[in-house]
Amino acid sequence: MKKIFITAILFSSLSVGAFASDGGKKKDNTNSEAVSYTVLNQFAYDFKDAKEVVWTVNGNCQKAEFTLGSKKLTAFYSLAGDYLGVTRPVTYKNVPLAAQKEINSTYSTYKVGEVIELQPKTSESSDLLARSSYSDDSKVYFVDLKSEKEEILVRVTPAADVYFFKQVK
Repeated sequence: MKKIFITAILFSSLSVGAFASDGGKKKDNTNSEAVSYTVLNQFAYDFKDAKEVVWTVNGNCQKAEFTLGSKKLTAFYSLAGDYLGVTRPVTYKNVPLAAQKEINSTYSTYKVGEVIELQPKTSESSDLLARSSYSDDSKVYFVDLKSEKEEILVRVTPAADVYFFKQVK
């Protein structure tokens, strides 16, 4: 449980960019020298049917945005080549009901924007979509909330607890 929590914190700090502009990150559609050889091979193994892959490399991670079937996903790898996890956009209805109620109550003046589901790496395997542990008990959600004055991100844990995560604007 401690590993999942630590991974979620690390991974969530890397995935915040999904809500913001790219900040000058290098995108490489050709999978050339910007992405490590190790990561390219691991990605090809983990997501062999991926299409429309766009790579972004920054000072924190190597990120692949791609389509798998009809789903748009983003896979994250450390600069050392370790698989960190995968995110995908989901609807607010995917967030646990107890968390929705808390968000609606605590942040009643905010409007819900994007919702991202994070499935961090677990110790069993790095192939997330093929293994049976891809379940609700390890998913973390990030909900973008906007008001007239600000935009924030809240994190929803597997236990449906809601925590302020980051000020976006």
